[in-house]
Amino acid sequence: VQLVESGGGVVQPGGSLRFSCAASGRTFSRNAVGWFRQAPGKEREFVATINSSGGFTYYADSVKGRFTISRDNAKNTVYLQMNSLKPEDTALYYCAAREIGVVSRTPDLYTYWGQGAQVTVSS
Repeated sequence: VQLVESGGGVVQPGGSLRFSCAASGRTFSRNAVGWFRQAPGKEREFVATINSSGGFTYYADSVKGRFTISRDNAKNTVYLQMNSLKPEDTALYYCAAREIGVVSRTPDLYTYWGQGAQVTVSS
């Protein structure tokens, strides 16, 4: 499975962005998908995850209520809607897929990774 993120960019505090993570190579409707981010000088951290059916989602406390993860298995795509963005959300964002449909917040349990896309929140 190859994953490609799109939708990053520069936004002012309080603004919104939507990431897409498109899978190619094969369908990933049976895979749980997660979003992670890494800021300069910091470790990669969990952001959000969704199970294979889309019926269960889980968020980091730092983004809960502001970010929404969703998926459209017919389009082989997972989305991350980011609202009320803060400067501390600035990071390189990655989508990742597990081999199974069960969610996890642990990066090491994800097999497939996208190349990353930058989000910069600045006035």
